Amino acid sequence: MDVQDLLRQFGYLVIVVWTFFEGETIIIVAGAAVALGNLDMDIHLIALSALIGSFAGDQFYFAIGRRYGTPLLEKWPHHTKRLDWAFNMLRKWETLFILSFRFIYGIRNVSPFVIGMSGISPFKFLALNFIAASLWAASFAYGGYYLGTAMEEYLGEHKSTVLFTVLGLIATFGVVSYIRSQRKVKEARLAHSGEPTHSEHISPKEPSNGIEKDR
Repeated sequence: MDVQDLLRQFGYLVIVVWTFFEGETIIIVAGAAVALGNLDMDIHLIALSALIGSFAGDQFYFAIGRRYGTPLLEKWPHHTKRLDWAFNMLRKWETLFILSFRFIYGIRNVSPFVIGMSGISPFKFLALNFIAASLWAASFAYGGYYLGTAMEEYLGEHKSTVLFTVLGLIATFGVVSYIRSQRKVKEARLAHSGEPTHSEHISPKEPSNGIEKDR
């Protein structure tokens, strides 16, 4: 069963659940499939579903970071570099970072935890998160739709072949990224336990439960 089959069977719920955890891929696929006539869904409801899932997911991760704080990071030694980078960006450009982290590959998943630990007002994050989720959902939903429209116009009968080729490349990239991340997790755990690894272990910094904000 591919992504389009899931969308046909479960509809907008798939988009809500998928975007709660991660990923713009399903939004692009859904938008393009609607434009190509392969999927009987409303592009505006696709964007709304993506907004709901993404917004709810990051609110949840923010709450986890706010509740559990630094002790949670001790269980993620393999995320040290990304966490440090996110903390630094948040210190320098708090509002801009909250509005843009969804679009930055590699840190999207850890950023809400970092923001939750930072001491930022939950109401401020709620407002900025809603704006950011709206921009993100609209960008990929309508972007996918216009991609499908362009494929219909310029590729004609070859549009499906090109679409599935692109999806195949995206899936391959996802699998490779997952394998690499799992390898890093294993090495980080070995390093954390004092066993030798093939890569240098970087000891995680222990950020405070609050981040000093720019004045």
